[in-house]
Amino acid sequence: MQQQAYTIRDLYFWRITLSLALASFFVFAGMYAVQPLFPVFVKEFGVPVSASGLALSVTIIGLIIGLIVLGFWSDRSGRTVFIKLSLAGAAIPFLLIPLSESFFLLLVLRLVQGFALAGLPAAAIAYLSEEIDKRSVHIATALYISSNALGGMAGRVMTGYMTDHFSWEMAFYVLAVIGLVILSAVIFMLPKSRFFAPSQLPFTNDLKAFIFHLKNPALLLIFGLGIVLQFSFTGVWTYLPFHLEAPPFSLSLEAVSYMFFAYGLGVIGSPLAGWIAGHFHLRTIRLLGVFVMVLGFVITLGPALWMIVVGLCVACLGFFTAHSLTASSVAEEVAHHKGSASSLYLVSYYIGVALGSSALGPLWNNWGWKGLIILLACVPAVYVVIVRLSRNRHKPEAASNN
Repeated sequence: MQQQAYTIRDLYFWRITLSLALASFFVFAGMYAVQPLFPVFVKEFGVPVSASGLALSVTIIGLIIGLIVLGFWSDRSGRTVFIKLSLAGAAIPFLLIPLSESFFLLLVLRLVQGFALAGLPAAAIAYLSEEIDKRSVHIATALYISSNALGGMAGRVMTGYMTDHFSWEMAFYVLAVIGLVILSAVIFMLPKSRFFAPSQLPFTNDLKAFIFHLKNPALLLIFGLGIVLQFSFTGVWTYLPFHLEAPPFSLSLEAVSYMFFAYGLGVIGSPLAGWIAGHFHLRTIRLLGVFVMVLGFVITLGPALWMIVVGLCVACLGFFTAHSLTASSVAEEVAHHKGSASSLYLVSYYIGVALGSSALGPLWNNWGWKGLIILLACVPAVYVVIVRLSRNRHKPEAASNN
């Protein structure tokens, strides 16, 4: 009797969905947990403000390398093994990092952790598409992606709260315990692959697919937008703790960490964007999302704390709207090798994270919050205007050639 893919009515559908949602929650919590701690690292290790952001950016560098290497490897060796190893590799460094006596060793462990983190995103979506029925897979995928935002938010809030009440080392130990508990649950719940067929193609075929996509001007514009969106968004959140801990706000780290609850709008923004894009043109809604994000940035220039809170919420809604539709548009632009195209978008997206967390130190040192926000608001706005004008200019040329 031929095996059937799991549907939403099957127990195994919910075991898979819950397993990957938990895994996603922890992986993204671990990835972004350090973001509220940058001022703490400055005081603890005596590093410059610009260097403190390396605690996130080196993790992203490891993740980018892992997405490419483990993505190829999972096509040949299976899915579930990489999901489980990813959780183990994400949890164990949290036990070792508090023992670090130097910031350099902390960075080395975060780099290794970033590589391990990549195992989940490199395998999870492919596993879902293989094991779950096409009519049900979009539900499982939506829950998995929503857990990304929830994990990133929870990791930031929890580390900020724990550090303010106990220590950053205790926060990391708690994360390690959470990760090991989730790993145990995933080992127990996640069923083995039934429909995985290992790729027999040489690695050169994968490389050719990447080169093919990098020659596609439309895709390059999308990849560029992924970099720009995350560069600006990450830049704001990287320097927000420094801005709010200084006068006139003088907030505690716990209070600053509560600002990350604005990420909850990402859980709303992504599905809302998908629903609206189904009724209107995708590019129009994506453009609207970018300008809503920019508007949120501008609102944070206000002198009152409530204005900063409102600005962050507006920016999150706009960012997750624009990001989800940008990611969706990748598949529309390619007819073949869609998996490698999606991987390249993820790589570009995380390049933006790395740049936003480590490249803005000189701007912050010289111009402070106002200069930072002006630049980060202008970059995505100018980029989408240039892209829009470029597309409009090439339309008459294409029409005349026909």
